[in-house]
Amino acid sequence: MERSLDYKGRWRNHTVAFRVSDEEAKLLNDLVALSGLTKQEYIIRRLTCRDVVVQGNPRVYKALKNQMAAIHEELKRLETVSPDNDELLYTLQVIAITLEGLKGENE
Repeated sequence: MERSLDYKGRWRNHTVAFRVSDEEAKLLNDLVALSGLTKQEYIIRRLTCRDVVVQGNPRVYKALKNQMAAIHEELKRLETVSPDNDELLYTLQVIAITLEGLKGENE
């Protein structure tokens, strides 16, 4: 069996696993999609306190579009945004930061 090496030529042979709630899993998946990274690389960067730098590409733009559509539908459903919607507010904040960074990249 051939070893699968990462981009730096390292063999990753340790497994790290943890349980999350449905809401946490959705939030994590949304953040990974918005980053343009693989879930593994995203989690490693976040756990090691390294920056997650989003590189604009079609996958990131599609994820942004899908997230904005989902948020639009959720906002139409809600009369007011309450503290109970902190995951929605956090996702909005990440999208705003990402869009601002992408805007600066295109100038």
